[in-house]
Amino acid sequence: MSTRPSTNATIVEFPVFAARPREDRSKAVRIWLWSVAFLILAMVVVGGATRLTESGLSITEWKPISGVIPPLTVEAWQAEFAKYKMIPQYAEVFPDMDLEGFKSIFYWEWAHRVLGRVIGFAVVVPLAYFWMTGALSRSLKYKLLGLLALGGLQGLLGWWMVKSGLVGRTEVSQYRLALHLLVASATLALAVCFAQSLRPVRANRFGAAARRIRATGTLLICAAFVQIGLGALVAGLRAGRIYNTWPLMGEHAVPPAGELWFITPVWRNFFENATTAQFDHRLMAYLVLGLAVFAAVDCWRVSPNSPASRSSLVLCGLVFCQACIGIATLLWVVPLGAALAHQAFAMVVLAATVVHRCRLRRTRRDGPSIVAVMPPRKLAKA
Repeated sequence: MSTRPSTNATIVEFPVFAARPREDRSKAVRIWLWSVAFLILAMVVVGGATRLTESGLSITEWKPISGVIPPLTVEAWQAEFAKYKMIPQYAEVFPDMDLEGFKSIFYWEWAHRVLGRVIGFAVVVPLAYFWMTGALSRSLKYKLLGLLALGGLQGLLGWWMVKSGLVGRTEVSQYRLALHLLVASATLALAVCFAQSLRPVRANRFGAAARRIRATGTLLICAAFVQIGLGALVAGLRAGRIYNTWPLMGEHAVPPAGELWFITPVWRNFFENATTAQFDHRLMAYLVLGLAVFAAVDCWRVSPNSPASRSSLVLCGLVFCQACIGIATLLWVVPLGAALAHQAFAMVVLAATVVHRCRLRRTRRDGPSIVAVMPPRKLAKA
């Protein structure tokens, strides 16, 4: 028996999934989310400057509202300076600092805190507008509320970090510093992820290799997060100011065990030993670069010139640039400009890993259509 449709039948194609949301609204939301991500990147850079200039402890109180206005009179500056003189950092690090020197470090920390408030408004006001105008889906509303909550948590963590350096030590805890930076990184990554989720995604052509390629993309995001955390430990321990040679650490490819593991219990060396922190940061950099190269080669071999393969190539180039900046920062003994570029590029690499992984995601929009053969009578009813 022949299975071919009769000449009177009509072929009707039904899309499997619903139509895309209005492009104009989704584009506006995407621009907003990318703007938030850029502001977070700026926040990270300014935060890095406060760390490198020893400015993070210059403001010893947390005033979420009145703290927006800096001291405006000589008396107000003197009062603020007097509070700073009461913490250990002043006595042990800057005992000869005058008022003008205090102003220079004060403004870095003040700018960092004010930028945090600006980011809060940059999230809350557009979120309310898009919510009321119906530009957000229900699932995206909940996700963006989570993003807002994460930003609020970041502010609390920032003050918790500062408090660790006000009594008994001259710098903030490297543990709290790492957590503070990782939460900022997670917030940026989520903003990029939500923005990318609103873009149409072309069907992937990776076939049987799709699972492996997606797994590599996910692993790259995880590796980038780990590397950022290790970088925070290096900054917190000032580990970038030792072993300013490359590719060797001094005269060794691997530092002697007596330098890597002298703290007990052993696990504390990963978080409190400057030599171990720098060594781990180097090893992780090689791993991230190797994963990026593997991802690019794998994508291009399976599906050359596809959007995902192009993003993998961009990611590979960014990771290589980041490695070069890191080496230069180390060899030049952490100059401010190079160190800030290294920190900013870390956020750029993280965003690129998220964009690449989003291009690899399964998308229902690109699913096949159901092709049905309908007789004329049923077609009329439909």
